[in-house]
Amino acid sequence: MRSLKNILFGFLVSFIGSIPLGYLNVIGFKIFSKAGVESLFYFLLGVIFIEMFVVYFTLLFAKKLVNNNKLIKAIDFFAIIFLIIIAYTFYVSSNAEVDQGGFFEKYSNYPTFLIGIVLSSINFLQIPFWTGWNLYLINGNYIYINNNLKFYYIVGTLIGTFGGMLSLVLILSTLAEKTSSFSKYVVPIIIPLFFMVLAIVQTAKVYKKYFLNKDKQ
Repeated sequence: MRSLKNILFGFLVSFIGSIPLGYLNVIGFKIFSKAGVESLFYFLLGVIFIEMFVVYFTLLFAKKLVNNNKLIKAIDFFAIIFLIIIAYTFYVSSNAEVDQGGFFEKYSNYPTFLIGIVLSSINFLQIPFWTGWNLYLINGNYIYINNNLKFYYIVGTLIGTFGGMLSLVLILSTLAEKTSSFSKYVVPIIIPLFFMVLAIVQTAKVYKKYFLNKDKQ
């Protein structure tokens, strides 16, 4: 049961995290348009190949931190800010104009798997993203990383990223004109609201854990 829970939460976090129209998704769309679905698959495999190592090492880092009570208290408060930042990031990224159109034409002679590896390697924002989420999920007992359970979580994250990016690329290609409404409502409104709700829930947990019980003493 814990293994399925790890897969589910890993999938949800990475699937939602892969939705914004960032440069990886835009280049994935260009690869699909120019070279077809097989090249897109290799590109996505390159992306999640790097993500696998990022998630694994940030998970080990989070495991060491979770045993520090003072640090956990700081993380509980930081989680509120983290969730608000994620909500804001989704809102801003949805309004950003990302023009990576000439990239694939410039590097079209290289294997798309290699392109995915290189671009994912320079995506440094995924390090704080996964560190923050791993700490949040571990501290909230949403996932378990004892023994081999962490590998189920990692598998869930890889499936989520692959599925999320693939879904968005296919939506962009089949519903090109309707994508504007998708970007206009889902990414800047619904997803940020989702993370704001999580921030409110985390605030309630912090209040109950550190203030409510203290007031009753």
